[in-house]
Amino acid sequence: MSRDAERLPDEFALIAEIFAPLATDPNAFNLTDDAAIIASRPGKDLVITADMLIAGVHFFADDAADLIARKLLRVNLSDLAGKGAVPHGYLLTVALPRDVGMQWMRDFAKGLAQDQKQFGISLLGGDTTATAGPMTFSITAMGWADEGKMLRRSGAQPGDGIYVTGDIGDSALGLEVRRNGPIPNIPQEDADYLLDRYLLPRPRILLAPWLAGLAHGAIDISDGLAADLGHVCKASSLGARVMAGDVPLSQAARGALAQGSISLTQLICGGDDYELLLAIPNTAVVELKKRCAQLDIPITRIGEFTHSGEIVFTGPQGEKLEINSVGYRHF
Repeated sequence: MSRDAERLPDEFALIAEIFAPLATDPNAFNLTDDAAIIASRPGKDLVITADMLIAGVHFFADDAADLIARKLLRVNLSDLAGKGAVPHGYLLTVALPRDVGMQWMRDFAKGLAQDQKQFGISLLGGDTTATAGPMTFSITAMGWADEGKMLRRSGAQPGDGIYVTGDIGDSALGLEVRRNGPIPNIPQEDADYLLDRYLLPRPRILLAPWLAGLAHGAIDISDGLAADLGHVCKASSLGARVMAGDVPLSQAARGALAQGSISLTQLICGGDDYELLLAIPNTAVVELKKRCAQLDIPITRIGEFTHSGEIVFTGPQGEKLEINSVGYRHF
């Protein structure tokens, strides 16, 4: 991360310049108080989720400040999407090394402002502190779901189709590009695309309002397709049968797969996709596809949930794939 000469002011000056302009909700009181108000909404439940990003663990310390901010917000928005919740507001806590300067923070706030406008969410409050350790950020995001209709991992039923949005595995390849540069024999435009998919997730927030009437269960794919499917199966006491050849891959990922730069198993186990995995009954398939088409969100059926507790991935030639990854582990 490039440092700048303009050092951070005291905490209150930092809040006033950097964060208060992001608090557009009047119930945040321009961040001049110790708390905000969230008024109840008839017929709605307030859904709350939190994610933390740490330099050297979840992002590179020299990534662009605005991209770090946008990824931080978007991974939380992806959690809300997986619950079928519409964004409302968020709390932000930051722990900053003392050599972080004001220009870096201005760029960070610019990224937050850009995505706040895009996704209809506002800063409500938080906390700032200095740290002798790595740069650390945490967001607690809140959104609204229909009362009693928040989607859970435990809602899948036998016979439900397993559907995923978007493409799988791009972020795992993008991380490889970020670490080691372009993948051999892969066009530069593909490498750029993969890097962008790693740096900037695409939370499926537009689909969220419709999911409660369509899906029995859902999860956002952050730890990897295989691991997050496992989370749903465990919570729902089910098994699953997945046709690995039906897992949607981007043109760039297919190119890397054809070149032998990565295996299908690695793509299935890679993390940070931030797509949605949905348990969809047959009666809702037509409506799901209609909504996804209207929103320009790709949707693909990759298998079904089963009574058996076993999760089986079948390869393109009908062979059983050995999936050993448990996905990203926080400890």
